Amino acid sequence: EVQLVESGGGLVQPGGSLRLSCAASGFGFSNYGLSWVRQAPGKGSETISIINSDSSYTWYANSVKGRFTISRDNAKSTLYLQLNSLKTEDTAMYYCAKGAVRGQGTQVTVSS
Repeated sequence: EVQLVESGGGLVQPGGSLRLSCAASGFGFSNYGLSWVRQAPGKGSETISIINSDSSYTWYANSVKGRFTISRDNAKSTLYLQLNSLKTEDTAMYYCAKGAVRGQGTQVTVSS
């Protein structure tokens, strides 16, 4: 069974940083591309970043490009998302995803 467990969210001031982690199990982690998806209150889901299996390709939504960095450690079966220069509009639940499967999410709240 695929399991994805996100952590690292919290309350941060505008301009601050967070590092999200996603511990994965139940599948061959190093064989799959993965993504980060977020959902703000009252809004639809937004895929914000994708990384392929060996980290040779990454993609970012325009809304986060230049501020967020996706990475992975295949030896640890862990996906990361570094969030810098956070804005209030980044407030959302953040999920890591393998295809249509998501974890339970970690809340990021950006507020002064």
